[in-house]
Amino acid sequence: MKSFLDDEWFLLKSSTARELYHGSAKDQPIIDYHNHLSPQEMAENKAYANITQLWLKGDHYKWRAMRANGVPEELITGDADDRKKFQAWAQTVPYTWRNPLFHWTHLELKRYFGIDALLNGDNADRIYDEINEKLADPAFHARGLLEKMDVRILCTTDDPIDTLEHHQRVQQDNWQVKVYPAFRPDKAMAVDQPQSFLAYLGLLEKTADVSIVHYADYLKALAKRHQYFADHGCCISDHGLEEMYAETFSEQEIASIFEKLRVGKQATDLEQQKFKSAMLIKFAEWDWEKGFVQQYHLGPIRNNNTRAMHQLGPDTGWDSTGDLPQSKALAAFLDRLDSNNTLAKTILYNINPAYNEVFATMIGNFNDGSYPGKIQWGSAWWFLDQKDGIVKQLDTLSNMGLLSRFVGMLTDSRSFLSFPRHEYFRRILCNLIGQEMEDGELPMDKAWAGKIIADICYQNALNYFNWSHAK
Repeated sequence: MKSFLDDEWFLLKSSTARELYHGSAKDQPIIDYHNHLSPQEMAENKAYANITQLWLKGDHYKWRAMRANGVPEELITGDADDRKKFQAWAQTVPYTWRNPLFHWTHLELKRYFGIDALLNGDNADRIYDEINEKLADPAFHARGLLEKMDVRILCTTDDPIDTLEHHQRVQQDNWQVKVYPAFRPDKAMAVDQPQSFLAYLGLLEKTADVSIVHYADYLKALAKRHQYFADHGCCISDHGLEEMYAETFSEQEIASIFEKLRVGKQATDLEQQKFKSAMLIKFAEWDWEKGFVQQYHLGPIRNNNTRAMHQLGPDTGWDSTGDLPQSKALAAFLDRLDSNNTLAKTILYNINPAYNEVFATMIGNFNDGSYPGKIQWGSAWWFLDQKDGIVKQLDTLSNMGLLSRFVGMLTDSRSFLSFPRHEYFRRILCNLIGQEMEDGELPMDKAWAGKIIADICYQNALNYFNWSHAK
């Protein structure tokens, strides 16, 4: 009988899988090209007061599990003592069997803190104290935690109005981990709420030092911020959308819609869709001009619980998979850019597994031979980044594209302790390939299999984002 999380066997069901993982995947450095880590915490090399502050604060995956387990909000996001919050999580963990949180939790305890025990309510106090003692060591401050996992390059997620002062500080320190911003202009398209949009315009005016009266002024301000990001190492944009927007429009139409928005009036649904369509095209053209990689995360329905949204705000665990149609608008958007020869390298992510084949085949429509895997279907995302979702994504990509050119895994996380998810992905990848080699479905060519695996884990992303200089 195999032991839980055994380093040799965990998720690796054949000798070939184990050989591939330990020989080609395990020791690959990490590139995490999409996450929500705090640049300020990296700049300050933050020391964490306790494991609750480091591990539970901001982790809506854990919050959702705790709520499902009957934990009151006071012990999740409320004012309860941090030890009590940790106790509440520890008591929840045994009930997360077969949820990826059970694997992630114990991988994180083991890889960062050397703790093999299964976390539960009985040992919570002891583990809380043991970890907190270690957190006083600089090796467990923000930068040390990333170094421990051999993270080489990561990209945060940043609004156009961000000053990037914390990124500048990190870059000036010449730290071994290269940290780059990603241009995420979601709020610049959020015209559904006129008053919030007006408030955002005021912030953009101040940051860009541009008086925004007309649509042309708005574009000037955003273009200035896009250039500012490029000047500070950014080479990635990112968009989080329920669906892609690809309405036809004229520049005059968009200028008129902006005039309406500028005085706080509500745009019609069609006007909103046209405006968002126009902005997505503008952002994509700027990305192409500067050689950015553009990412589109499509399909979630966010902040479904109105009461919780009012009490706790966004990104607190009230989101779900959406079922909005994706294919026609996505194809039209990419086709417009391709027709104008302004289609940058692009990564598409879906959150609804029903669209796996849609996204896996969509990328093949716009790969033009200019770069291997120019258009990518991104890794299993959010609710899908667990064993079943990862396997389905790898299988579908293999069947309909080139797995060998895939740029691999990312954490999409707000936690400095989330990087064992790369190990999780790598084990699943090696198990999939290793088993098929043993079954005779793939040749027993371990050298070639090892190269493909190493490429997916590290080298493909390094090349795709032109980061060889940061190696």
